[in-house]
Amino acid sequence: MTAGRLVERVTPAVKSAAVTRVRAATPRDLDAVVALRLALLREHPDHPIYGRLRTEVDRRARDLFAAQLRARSETILLAELGGEVVGILRCVESMGSPLLDPARYAYVSSVYVRPEARRRGVLRALVSEAERWSRARGLEQMRLHNVAGSLAAERAWEALGFAVVEQVRLRSIAPTR
Repeated sequence: MTAGRLVERVTPAVKSAAVTRVRAATPRDLDAVVALRLALLREHPDHPIYGRLRTEVDRRARDLFAAQLRARSETILLAELGGEVVGILRCVESMGSPLLDPARYAYVSSVYVRPEARRRGVLRALVSEAERWSRARGLEQMRLHNVAGSLAAERAWEALGFAVVEQVRLRSIAPTR
């Protein structure tokens, strides 16, 4: 990925032209990655999966995200507006089932845009760069999970060409005493 790749997005709601710059995160961006990824989780405190943050989440997050930043099979993209990091998207080259095509696909996760930067083309710019990254690896499909029940998220993903093809369900099991 070329550093500093510019993706221009201008919306009618913004009086001056807003340029979104999307770039691959580096280990130097660890603080920004941790802040955005934890903001995403904290945006859903009542969610049955994402609302259950472990203790010492900040330390655990630093270790996990530092390893992801070093991984060769994935990229973490950051979006900037006016020099400020306002969005993040993680894209992983994943193996499909040996029984199904495609054999490999891009898995998009941990997507977050700060509330004040939403509806300004940031998500579209991140997805566009993730698609370019995926295409460069010969991947022909992108998949993602998103939180159920968020009409805004559902509409955004649909507008970007993602269709619902399966659902994830959760059933809690009471511990044995």
